[in-house]
Amino acid sequence: MNLGVRWTLHGDGRTPAPGAVVRPDERLSWPRTAGLGAQHVVAMFGASFVSPILMGLDPNLAIMMSGIATAIFLLATRGKVPSYLGCSLSFVGVAATIRASGGDSATVTGAVFVVGAALFLAGLAVQRFGAHIIHTVMPPIVTGAVVMLIGFNLAPVTATTYWPQDQWTALLTMLFTALAVVCLRGFFSRIAIFLGLVFGYVLSFVLDRVFGRIHSPAGGAEAVDHWRLDLSGVGKADWVGLPSFHAPSFEWSAILVALPVVIALIAENAGHVKAVGEMIREPLDDKLGTAIAADGAASMLSTAVGGPPNTTYSENIGVMAATRVYSTAAYWAAACFALLFGLCPKFGAVVAAIPGGVLGGITVILYGMIGLLGAQIWINAKVDMRNPLNLVPAAAGIIIGVGGVSLKITDTFELSGIALGTIVVIAGYHLLRAFAPAHLKQQEPLLDSGTSTYDEADKHPDERP
Repeated sequence: MNLGVRWTLHGDGRTPAPGAVVRPDERLSWPRTAGLGAQHVVAMFGASFVSPILMGLDPNLAIMMSGIATAIFLLATRGKVPSYLGCSLSFVGVAATIRASGGDSATVTGAVFVVGAALFLAGLAVQRFGAHIIHTVMPPIVTGAVVMLIGFNLAPVTATTYWPQDQWTALLTMLFTALAVVCLRGFFSRIAIFLGLVFGYVLSFVLDRVFGRIHSPAGGAEAVDHWRLDLSGVGKADWVGLPSFHAPSFEWSAILVALPVVIALIAENAGHVKAVGEMIREPLDDKLGTAIAADGAASMLSTAVGGPPNTTYSENIGVMAATRVYSTAAYWAAACFALLFGLCPKFGAVVAAIPGGVLGGITVILYGMIGLLGAQIWINAKVDMRNPLNLVPAAAGIIIGVGGVSLKITDTFELSGIALGTIVVIAGYHLLRAFAPAHLKQQEPLLDSGTSTYDEADKHPDERP
């Protein structure tokens, strides 16, 4: 059985020829392959470390399970789809909502486990019936709206939890990260979030030495005197040891909050597989179902032991685009490095000590980027927002999801925020489509063009210069 773990040496194993690419079944020399693997780990550092911290989960376990998840993904796709699986940011809002309702880490991982199972089943369905069912059930207007409301639903978390802990550090970290994203080139632009974390970390250390303790909220509602950067846990942590594990707990209310993320993950996987296929000049539509199912299975395994869910990372796809090295051997090396990092509690303690103000500056950009990915889905699919069949369900669902609108079903059960917004978008779109006249279903612009475009050709002759 071909598991995709055999590679032929590309050229002399040193540097690819100009214009050449290293294909998934090829590799460079093992030292260079190991270096590329380390580069992939660094590329996913920022988001993959921030995610578990924001979700209240063990970052050591998150990194270790990301390595295991990547290995599962590579084996399942037989080495045809080079990708790294890191902690998904799509679940941060879900975790915040569940915890705000009194849930703990077990409740969070239990809800996410069910999402992983749903993703696994969705992958099997795609594998059986073809990739077209994704567009039929979840057209771009739906997936874009759901991704947008998931991202923007996180805005209060930044505004009320992280930013107030140290507003000036948050502001400077935000500015530095923005400059890094926009001004840096190549590999460094791919790790801009990581560089922002390092900048904020060092800045907090310097401010502590210059100005002493800060009086602000520190993980609680009341302001207290505290160090911006508390490294007391680092000295107590061991160099080698297992991360903390816990079993998931299942509650229907938490599961319903988490399930809408399945839509975002399917869209994310589909986009990444398509991007990789275009880069290696090989259609991978037949691998889409397998990739989605593998992502779901890996997330189930991670959450079963108390870790966060995983998904393919665009940061690593960017590294491949920059280096033109698509070898899955590099991803196996990255998986091994991640596993080793996960077995170092001291490393995890350094990550866990990231100051709240730093997270405030990072999440302002990060959460906004998640939300605007929804708009990017609309743009790429050329969704016409002048058509009320698109506009109405998306508008209603986004406001419900972002605003935290609730619908009380019984005295003990209600739908709100992300869950209710997603239901409104999906059910609303398909219900309206069932009753809509034929000309609306053809996606023709029905609203006045002046609502979205206005150029010289639209003006009355008397108004033209």
